[in-house]
Amino acid sequence: MEDLIEQYGMHLRGERNCSPHTLRGYLSDLRRFHGYLLDEGLCQDGEKTIDVQAIDRQVVRAYLGALAKACRKSSLARKVAALKGFFRYLVEEKRLAHNPLSGFATPKQEKPLPVFLSVDDVFRLLGGIQRAGVPGLRDRAILEVLYSTGVRVSELVGLNWEDVDFNLGILRVVGKGAKERIVPVGEVALKALEAYRIAQARKPGRAEKGGAAVFLNPRGLRITVRSVARIVEKHLRAAGIPVRMGPHGLRHSFATHLLNGGADLRAIQELLGHVSLSTTQRYTHVNLDQLTAVYDKAHPRA
Repeated sequence: MEDLIEQYGMHLRGERNCSPHTLRGYLSDLRRFHGYLLDEGLCQDGEKTIDVQAIDRQVVRAYLGALAKACRKSSLARKVAALKGFFRYLVEEKRLAHNPLSGFATPKQEKPLPVFLSVDDVFRLLGGIQRAGVPGLRDRAILEVLYSTGVRVSELVGLNWEDVDFNLGILRVVGKGAKERIVPVGEVALKALEAYRIAQARKPGRAEKGGAAVFLNPRGLRITVRSVARIVEKHLRAAGIPVRMGPHGLRHSFATHLLNGGADLRAIQELLGHVSLSTTQRYTHVNLDQLTAVYDKAHPRA
Protein backbone atom coordinates (compact mmCIF):
# COMPACT_ATOMS: atom_id res chain seq x y z
CA MET A 1 0.00 0.00 0.00
CA GLU A 2 2.94 2.35 0.67
CA ASP A 3 4.04 2.06 -2.97
CA LEU A 4 0.49 2.70 -4.17
CA ILE A 5 0.27 5.84 -2.04
CA GLU A 6 3.54 7.12 -3.54
CA GLN A 7 2.29 6.37 -7.06
CA TYR A 8 -0.94 8.22 -6.31
CA GLY A 9 1.12 11.19 -5.10
CA MET A 10 2.96 11.27 -8.43
CA HIS A 11 -0.40 11.08 -10.21
CA LEU A 12 -1.73 14.06 -8.23
CA ARG A 13 1.43 16.05 -8.86
CA GLY A 14 1.94 15.27 -12.52
CA GLU A 15 -1.54 14.72 -13.97
CA ARG A 16 -3.96 16.46 -11.64
CA ASN A 17 -1.83 19.59 -11.03
CA CYS A 18 -2.69 19.53 -7.32
CA SER A 19 -1.31 22.39 -5.25
CA PRO A 20 1.61 21.50 -2.93
CA HIS A 21 -0.67 22.17 0.06
CA THR A 22 -3.37 19.75 -1.18
CA LEU A 23 -0.76 17.15 -2.11
CA ARG A 24 0.84 17.26 1.35
CA GLY A 25 -2.55 17.03 3.04
CA TYR A 26 -3.81 14.07 0.99
CA LEU A 27 -0.58 12.08 1.31
CA SER A 28 -0.47 12.77 5.04
CA ASP A 29 -4.07 11.53 5.39
CA LEU A 30 -3.37 8.35 3.40
CA ARG A 31 -0.22 7.56 5.37
CA ARG A 32 -2.14 8.05 8.59
CA PHE A 33 -4.79 5.62 7.35
CA HIS A 34 -2.05 3.17 6.44
CA GLY A 35 -0.60 3.50 9.94
CA TYR A 36 -4.04 2.83 11.42
CA LEU A 37 -4.39 -0.37 9.38
CA LEU A 38 -0.98 -1.57 10.60
CA ASP A 39 -1.82 -0.73 14.22
CA GLU A 40 -5.09 -2.65 13.93
CA GLY A 41 -3.27 -5.71 12.65
CA LEU A 42 -4.91 -5.70 9.23
CA CYS A 43 -1.72 -6.95 7.62
CA GLN A 44 -1.38 -9.55 4.90
CA ASP A 45 -0.21 -12.92 6.23
CA GLY A 46 1.25 -11.36 9.36
CA GLU A 47 3.62 -9.17 7.35
CA LYS A 48 3.89 -5.39 7.37
CA THR A 49 1.94 -5.07 4.13
CA ILE A 50 -1.71 -4.18 3.59
CA ASP A 51 -3.92 -5.88 1.02
CA VAL A 52 -5.96 -3.01 -0.45
CA GLN A 53 -8.47 -5.57 -1.74
CA ALA A 54 -9.44 -6.29 1.87
CA ILE A 55 -10.35 -2.67 2.70
CA ASP A 56 -14.08 -2.10 2.85
CA ARG A 57 -16.53 0.50 4.19
CA GLN A 58 -16.55 -1.01 7.65
CA VAL A 59 -12.79 -0.53 7.96
CA VAL A 60 -13.07 3.11 6.83
CA ARG A 61 -15.99 3.75 9.21
CA ALA A 62 -13.98 2.31 12.11
CA TYR A 63 -11.03 4.54 11.17
CA LEU A 64 -13.17 7.69 11.01
CA GLY A 65 -14.83 6.73 14.29
CA ALA A 66 -11.42 6.48 15.95
CA LEU A 67 -10.62 10.03 14.75
CA ALA A 68 -14.01 11.60 15.44
CA LYS A 69 -13.25 12.95 18.92
CA ALA A 70 -9.89 14.45 17.99
CA CYS A 71 -10.72 15.88 14.55
CA ARG A 72 -13.08 18.58 13.34
CA LYS A 73 -15.66 17.71 10.71
CA SER A 74 -13.69 19.65 8.09
CA SER A 75 -10.62 17.51 8.81
CA LEU A 76 -12.67 14.30 8.60
CA ALA A 77 -14.17 15.47 5.31
CA ARG A 78 -10.71 15.97 3.82
CA LYS A 79 -9.65 12.49 4.97
CA VAL A 80 -12.71 10.99 3.27
CA ALA A 81 -11.92 12.98 0.10
CA ALA A 82 -8.33 11.70 0.15
CA LEU A 83 -9.49 8.09 0.53
CA LYS A 84 -12.16 8.43 -2.17
CA GLY A 85 -9.65 9.85 -4.62
CA PHE A 86 -7.10 7.16 -3.77
CA PHE A 87 -9.53 4.27 -4.31
CA ARG A 88 -10.90 5.87 -7.48
CA TYR A 89 -7.31 6.03 -8.79
CA LEU A 90 -6.75 2.35 -7.95
CA VAL A 91 -9.89 1.38 -9.88
CA GLU A 92 -8.77 3.45 -12.89
CA GLU A 93 -5.35 1.75 -12.75
CA LYS A 94 -6.99 -1.71 -12.54
CA ARG A 95 -5.54 -2.30 -9.06
CA LEU A 96 -9.05 -2.68 -7.61
CA ALA A 97 -12.18 -4.16 -9.14
CA HIS A 98 -14.47 -1.64 -7.48
CA ASN A 99 -14.27 1.46 -5.29
CA PRO A 100 -15.28 0.52 -1.71
CA LEU A 101 -16.17 4.16 -1.03
CA SER A 102 -18.38 4.72 -4.05
CA GLY A 103 -21.38 6.68 -2.77
CA PHE A 104 -19.84 7.00 0.69
CA ALA A 105 -21.28 10.08 2.42
CA THR A 106 -18.83 12.85 3.34
CA PRO A 107 -19.30 14.26 6.86
CA LYS A 108 -21.20 17.54 6.80
CA GLN A 109 -18.91 20.44 7.59
CA GLU A 110 -19.46 23.44 9.78
CA LYS A 111 -19.65 26.60 7.67
CA PRO A 112 -18.56 29.50 9.86
CA LEU A 113 -19.10 32.97 8.47
CA PRO A 114 -15.97 34.59 7.02
CA VAL A 115 -14.00 36.87 9.33
CA PHE A 116 -13.52 40.28 7.74
CA LEU A 117 -12.71 43.89 8.59
CA SER A 118 -14.93 46.90 8.24
CA VAL A 119 -13.89 49.51 5.68
CA ASP A 120 -12.81 51.84 8.49
CA ASP A 121 -10.63 49.12 10.02
CA VAL A 122 -9.01 48.42 6.65
CA PHE A 123 -8.09 52.10 6.26
CA ARG A 124 -6.82 52.12 9.83
CA LEU A 125 -4.70 49.03 9.21
CA LEU A 126 -3.19 50.20 5.92
CA GLY A 127 -2.72 53.79 7.08
CA GLY A 128 -0.75 52.81 10.16
CA ILE A 129 2.11 51.00 8.42
CA GLN A 130 5.47 52.76 8.60
CA ARG A 131 6.71 53.50 5.10
CA ALA A 132 10.37 54.00 5.94
CA GLY A 133 12.87 51.37 4.80
CA VAL A 134 12.42 48.22 2.73
CA PRO A 135 10.59 46.18 5.44
CA GLY A 136 7.92 48.84 5.94
CA LEU A 137 7.44 49.40 2.21
CA ARG A 138 7.25 45.66 1.63
CA ASP A 139 4.67 45.12 4.40
CA ARG A 140 2.52 47.95 3.10
CA ALA A 141 2.71 46.60 -0.46
CA ILE A 142 1.76 43.10 0.75
CA LEU A 143 -1.32 44.30 2.63
CA GLU A 144 -2.35 46.71 -0.12
CA VAL A 145 -2.15 43.97 -2.77
CA LEU A 146 -4.03 41.44 -0.61
CA TYR A 147 -6.89 43.87 -0.04
CA SER A 148 -6.83 45.41 -3.53
CA THR A 149 -6.97 42.11 -5.43
CA GLY A 150 -8.37 39.49 -3.03
CA VAL A 151 -5.69 37.00 -4.09
CA ARG A 152 -4.90 33.98 -1.94
CA VAL A 153 -1.73 34.24 0.13
CA SER A 154 -0.20 31.35 -1.86
CA GLU A 155 -0.85 33.35 -5.04
CA LEU A 156 0.72 36.44 -3.48
CA VAL A 157 3.98 34.75 -2.45
CA GLY A 158 4.23 33.14 -5.89
CA LEU A 159 4.15 36.50 -7.69
CA ASN A 160 7.08 37.44 -9.93
CA TRP A 161 7.73 40.94 -11.25
CA GLU A 162 6.89 39.78 -14.76
CA ASP A 163 3.37 39.04 -13.46
CA VAL A 164 2.79 42.71 -12.60
CA ASP A 165 1.68 45.03 -15.41
CA PHE A 166 1.95 48.57 -14.06
CA ASN A 167 0.61 50.10 -17.28
CA LEU A 168 -2.59 48.07 -17.45
CA GLY A 169 -2.98 47.79 -13.67
CA ILE A 170 -3.30 44.00 -13.59
CA LEU A 171 -1.66 40.96 -11.99
CA ARG A 172 -1.31 37.47 -13.44
CA VAL A 173 -1.71 34.95 -10.64
CA VAL A 174 -1.49 31.16 -10.54
CA GLY A 175 -4.25 29.72 -8.38
CA LYS A 176 -5.43 26.27 -7.32
CA GLY A 177 -4.83 23.52 -9.83
CA ALA A 178 -2.17 25.69 -11.53
CA LYS A 179 -4.96 27.75 -13.11
CA GLU A 180 -3.96 31.23 -14.21
CA ARG A 181 -6.20 34.27 -14.04
CA ILE A 182 -5.86 38.01 -14.49
CA VAL A 183 -6.97 40.31 -11.66
CA PRO A 184 -7.12 44.11 -11.60
CA VAL A 185 -5.09 45.92 -8.96
CA GLY A 186 -5.90 49.39 -7.65
CA GLU A 187 -3.80 52.49 -8.13
CA VAL A 188 -2.92 52.77 -4.42
CA ALA A 189 -1.63 49.19 -4.35
CA LEU A 190 0.34 49.76 -7.58
CA LYS A 191 2.02 52.82 -6.08
CA ALA A 192 2.90 50.81 -2.96
CA LEU A 193 4.37 48.07 -5.17
CA GLU A 194 6.39 50.60 -7.18
CA ALA A 195 7.79 52.25 -4.04
CA TYR A 196 8.79 48.83 -2.69
CA ARG A 197 10.39 47.80 -6.00
CA ILE A 198 12.51 50.95 -6.14
CA ALA A 199 13.66 50.54 -2.52
CA GLN A 200 14.40 46.85 -3.05
CA ALA A 201 16.47 47.54 -6.18
CA ARG A 202 18.74 49.78 -4.12
CA LYS A 203 19.69 46.87 -1.85
CA PRO A 204 22.71 45.15 -3.45
CA GLY A 205 22.35 41.40 -3.88
CA ARG A 206 18.68 41.16 -2.85
CA ALA A 207 17.24 40.84 -6.34
CA GLU A 208 19.83 38.21 -7.34
CA LYS A 209 18.97 35.92 -4.41
CA GLY A 210 15.22 36.20 -4.79
CA GLY A 211 15.35 35.89 -8.55
CA ALA A 212 12.16 37.23 -10.10
CA ALA A 213 10.17 37.05 -6.85
CA VAL A 214 8.23 40.17 -5.88
CA PHE A 215 8.17 39.80 -2.11
CA LEU A 216 11.40 38.87 -0.36
CA ASN A 217 12.33 38.08 3.24
CA PRO A 218 15.26 39.78 5.06
CA ARG A 219 17.68 37.21 3.58
CA GLY A 220 16.64 38.17 0.05
CA LEU A 221 14.69 34.95 -0.61
CA ARG A 222 11.06 34.55 -1.67
CA ILE A 223 8.79 35.21 1.31
CA THR A 224 6.76 32.32 2.78
CA VAL A 225 3.05 32.00 3.48
CA ARG A 226 3.74 31.82 7.23
CA SER A 227 5.79 35.03 7.10
CA VAL A 228 2.92 36.88 5.42
CA ALA A 229 0.57 35.61 8.15
CA ARG A 230 2.92 37.01 10.80
CA ILE A 231 3.04 40.35 8.98
CA VAL A 232 -0.76 40.61 8.94
CA GLU A 233 -1.00 39.67 12.64
CA LYS A 234 1.73 42.16 13.54
CA HIS A 235 0.08 45.12 11.83
CA LEU A 236 -3.38 44.27 13.16
CA ARG A 237 -1.94 44.45 16.69
CA ALA A 238 -0.06 47.66 15.90
CA ALA A 239 -3.26 49.26 14.61
CA GLY A 240 -5.15 48.21 17.73
CA ILE A 241 -7.71 46.20 15.76
CA PRO A 242 -9.11 43.47 18.07
CA VAL A 243 -9.66 40.89 15.32
CA ARG A 244 -7.78 37.61 15.03
CA MET A 245 -7.29 36.74 11.38
CA GLY A 246 -4.65 35.95 8.81
CA PRO A 247 -4.12 36.99 5.18
CA HIS A 248 -7.33 35.20 4.17
CA GLY A 249 -9.24 37.73 6.26
CA LEU A 250 -8.19 40.46 3.80
CA ARG A 251 -9.49 38.27 0.95
CA HIS A 252 -12.79 37.99 2.82
CA SER A 253 -12.80 41.75 3.39
CA PHE A 254 -12.17 42.37 -0.32
CA ALA A 255 -15.12 40.16 -1.36
CA THR A 256 -17.48 41.49 1.32
CA HIS A 257 -16.77 45.14 0.52
CA LEU A 258 -17.26 44.54 -3.21
CA LEU A 259 -20.57 42.82 -2.54
CA ASN A 260 -21.70 45.60 -0.22
CA GLY A 261 -20.73 48.10 -2.92
CA GLY A 262 -23.08 46.45 -5.41
CA ALA A 263 -20.68 44.21 -7.35
CA ASP A 264 -22.17 41.25 -9.20
CA LEU A 265 -21.65 37.90 -7.47
CA ARG A 266 -20.37 36.25 -10.63
CA ALA A 267 -17.81 39.02 -11.13
CA ILE A 268 -16.59 38.47 -7.57
CA GLN A 269 -16.40 34.73 -8.33
CA GLU A 270 -14.09 35.46 -11.27
CA LEU A 271 -11.92 37.82 -9.23
CA LEU A 272 -11.52 35.31 -6.40
CA GLY A 273 -10.85 32.39 -8.75
CA HIS A 274 -13.66 30.26 -7.32
CA VAL A 275 -14.65 27.31 -9.48
CA SER A 276 -18.15 27.14 -7.98
CA LEU A 277 -20.49 30.05 -7.43
CA SER A 278 -21.71 28.38 -4.22
CA THR A 279 -18.29 29.07 -2.69
CA THR A 280 -18.71 32.78 -3.41
CA GLN A 281 -22.29 32.82 -2.15
CA ARG A 282 -21.16 32.46 1.45
CA TYR A 283 -20.40 36.20 1.35
CA THR A 284 -24.08 36.96 0.93
CA HIS A 285 -24.58 35.84 4.54
CA VAL A 286 -22.43 38.66 5.87
CA ASN A 287 -24.41 41.28 3.98
CA LEU A 288 -27.29 41.29 6.48
CA ASP A 289 -26.84 44.91 7.60
CA GLN A 290 -27.23 46.21 4.05
CA LEU A 291 -30.21 43.95 3.36
CA THR A 292 -31.90 45.12 6.56
CA ALA A 293 -31.32 48.76 5.63
CA VAL A 294 -32.85 48.21 2.18
CA TYR A 295 -35.82 46.41 3.76
CA ASP A 296 -36.39 49.17 6.31
CA LYS A 297 -36.31 51.81 3.60
CA ALA A 298 -38.44 50.04 0.99
CA HIS A 299 -40.99 47.86 2.73
CA PRO A 300 -44.27 49.64 3.57
CA ARG A 301 -44.71 47.73 6.83
CA ALA A 302 -41.06 47.74 7.93
